[in-house]
Amino acid sequence: QVQLVESGGGLVQPGGSLRLSCAASGSISSANNMGWYRQAPGRERNLVAMSSRAGVTNYADSVKGRFTISRDNDKRTVDLQMNSLTPEDTAVYYCNVDVWTTIAGALRLINVWGQGTRVTVSS
Repeated sequence: QVQLVESGGGLVQPGGSLRLSCAASGSISSANNMGWYRQAPGRERNLVAMSSRAGVTNYADSVKGRFTISRDNDKRTVDLQMNSLTPEDTAVYYCNVDVWTTIAGALRLINVWGQGTRVTVSS
């Protein structure tokens, strides 16, 4: 069983910064893509940032230059540094990873979601 534990959300003023962290645990052989999505009230869940195992990253246009994703393959963690936050960044942020894990004796690639952490940007 694979679990993701997120931390770091909260309330921040416009222009401020937050750092989100996500740690994967359980029966994991390795992690492929690790990333963050967000869902604002009444809106779809969208990709914020993603990092491949090799460290190739991609970002939503709305966060380029403000957010930075980083990962530690040994610790199986992925962080999201968010700077210059605006009210439009207010959302629940979800960690998402593709991991190789053993299920019924077979190595399988599965996709796992975290429980979400709320980020509120408001004065």
